[in-house]
Amino acid sequence: MEYSLQQRSELIVAECMKSSEANPYEIFHTIAQKDFVRIHGPEHHILDGACILTAFHNAGGNIDLHAALQKLMHEGLKMPGAACGLWGVCGAVTSIGAALAIIDDTGPLSTEDWGSHMEYTSAALARLAETGGPRCCKRDAFLSMEQAVGYIKKRYGITLDMRPIKCDFSSYNSQCIKNRCPYNTEGNGYLAFQ
Repeated sequence: MEYSLQQRSELIVAECMKSSEANPYEIFHTIAQKDFVRIHGPEHHILDGACILTAFHNAGGNIDLHAALQKLMHEGLKMPGAACGLWGVCGAVTSIGAALAIIDDTGPLSTEDWGSHMEYTSAALARLAETGGPRCCKRDAFLSMEQAVGYIKKRYGITLDMRPIKCDFSSYNSQCIKNRCPYNTEGNGYLAFQ
């Protein structure tokens, strides 16, 4: 079945609403295996932040999960695919940055918390830049989520469950960077979450 981006996004939100998991990677891994999530695609602009919001909520974060996911979907659908290569900013990072803005209820006119999420996005983008390309929506999601877990612990005092990540999507990605990837299981590139 061919899904529109809107349908893919709605299915992602529905799956998140069913989850009781407090590990964003486990939520991601479960949903990313569904037929409505492609190996690469702008649905990650919703999926990645949705996994963080869901894990945050399930770990005791005080948010209305349904409303937060709806807002994230609205924001994520605005960003086109290939932003990493064309705009110099990764959709995984912006999706999670949007999730953090939703948690804090910030906007362009906020004063106190206006730049707080830029602390996260700048650190996450630096990690992506160090790893290099070509793009991989799964690798970028993993790097972005790992960075978010530390940020959430520091900023909100909420501990998200996060175990070492091992990528099992490599065989579906013809541009996989193999052992240059910190999550590669075929070579020596595997990096455990610190």
